[in-house]
Amino acid sequence: MASPLDAKIDAIVAAIVAPGGPLAVSHATIRGVDYPVFAAAPANVRDFLAFFFAANAGREFLVYRDERYTFAAVHAAAIRVAAVLQGRGIAKGDRVAVAMRNYPEWVTTYFGVLILGAVAVPMNAWWKGEELAYGIAHSGTRLVIADEERARRLAALPQFAVPVLTVRTSVEVAAGLGFERLDDALATAPDAPWYLPPIDAEDDATIMYTSGSTGEPKGAVSTQRGIVSGAMNYLVTGLALLQLSAGEGAAVPEQQIALLDVPLFHITGSIAVLLVSVAIGRKLIIMHKWDAGDALRLIAAERATYFVGVPTMSLELMNHPDRHKYDLSSLVDIASGGAPRPPEHVARLAATFPGMRPAQGYGLTETNAVGAGIYRDNYLAKPASTGRASAPLVEIGIFDADGQAGAMTEQPRGSVGEVCIKSIANVRGYWRNPAATAAAFMPGGWFRTGDLGYLDADGYLFIVDRKKDIIIRGGENISCQEVEAALYAHPAVAEASVFGLPDERLGEVVGAVIHPKPGAALEAEALTQFVARELASYKVPAQLWFSPDPLPKLGSAKIDKVALRGVYRALYAATEHV
Repeated sequence: MASPLDAKIDAIVAAIVAPGGPLAVSHATIRGVDYPVFAAAPANVRDFLAFFFAANAGREFLVYRDERYTFAAVHAAAIRVAAVLQGRGIAKGDRVAVAMRNYPEWVTTYFGVLILGAVAVPMNAWWKGEELAYGIAHSGTRLVIADEERARRLAALPQFAVPVLTVRTSVEVAAGLGFERLDDALATAPDAPWYLPPIDAEDDATIMYTSGSTGEPKGAVSTQRGIVSGAMNYLVTGLALLQLSAGEGAAVPEQQIALLDVPLFHITGSIAVLLVSVAIGRKLIIMHKWDAGDALRLIAAERATYFVGVPTMSLELMNHPDRHKYDLSSLVDIASGGAPRPPEHVARLAATFPGMRPAQGYGLTETNAVGAGIYRDNYLAKPASTGRASAPLVEIGIFDADGQAGAMTEQPRGSVGEVCIKSIANVRGYWRNPAATAAAFMPGGWFRTGDLGYLDADGYLFIVDRKKDIIIRGGENISCQEVEAALYAHPAVAEASVFGLPDERLGEVVGAVIHPKPGAALEAEALTQFVARELASYKVPAQLWFSPDPLPKLGSAKIDKVALRGVYRALYAATEHV
């Protein structure tokens, strides 16, 4: 039976999306599948930006340290970036990588690429040089725009030949690296491209790399329509919650203000935070790097109304010793996504921040961040759930977890199976990887998440396990196979098995069991340093165990990872660890 809050939200959403409503929904057949779609949605991201930037032109948009930019200024800067790209031969459909931490230039560069009709390739800023090189080569990137740290990593690569424009670098540093500065290119560029090609709703817009169960990251390709639809689906939820608060007599601030603490190269940052902020005229307070104390200071100083981050972040806010020194009364919503939030943290969050409302979202790179959501009293009542399918575009189904993509059957309510999501916001597939696309996308428009879960009688989704062999550490997906490959590269390693270990702060950390080769001398510190040369720091095992015996095997002769994980998780829980 629907809760009173569900009934209110459903009634508001129904009015918003009804014919004649502000975000009316109709149906369309796209790539052979019938989907609910927004009847009057912008055809592409360029039109989306033009409409909403014009609507919010005079408002302050980005705040970074002592720098402040209006919506109009950011839009103008993005158009000039598009002119720079065009002047360097970038055309519609060409791939342009954005490799930097959170800066205002990330926003203007990303938008500039999309305004031109090129394909934006956000790079994980934590990747090492070789990982960046893989994404650049695999995507066929023609030009990279990078901050100094990423530019140094690329310059150190042998025979790296892709042009790079740097941001936040001095003239001397850029010259030493052999790269041009974006600022210098902008100084001589026209105010706008001389020509903007037409962009179709089904044209490619972004390639975002995600680690799955295989060793190499896969490039999830989103269409223009997918990105616009994902952002507008979030807009419906935001409007519904805003109307709900107004109906309850809550004061509505003149401008929503969000702390941008999640990486913009993640789908949550680029869609659920950035694009939605453009649509609702929300100010973003940019954090270059996460620090709980700095977050508390910024929330108080800027009177932030909205906070979203991986569960680790809200936990650190709760635990920070200086929390009581700051006036956080402006904060209304504390949301999380990217990783499961422990159920026991939900009530604690509500008690720690009275009057502020917890929320949890569930979405993936492949779904352009939309999937399910749970809010306010519903979250307190069902803290282990990730909520109901996000109206109006999303449908969630539970399918036979062991079936093939073309032969899976939908399971009844209450039965555990693979969580699948159908939405026009889903990406169209994986870049240059038809086998992975065929395995992950079923007929009828369903995407296989690799998560195992069930829907209860009220349609609330509960995730119980993962089918994919991945670890989610602080919102970052880590392929166990990739870490195992790095361990096997050490000449003294005979067998290796990698799995996630529970961690209150990060959700999971990387654990590994190693069986050394006979007679080999192997120490944990040396092995950790060895794999750290090839892997980004968040992928390096936090806990290593050495087994004198060969690792247990299944009948197929594969290592029995399930058994190992159970044994060593119990061992990990029984011992003190840092």
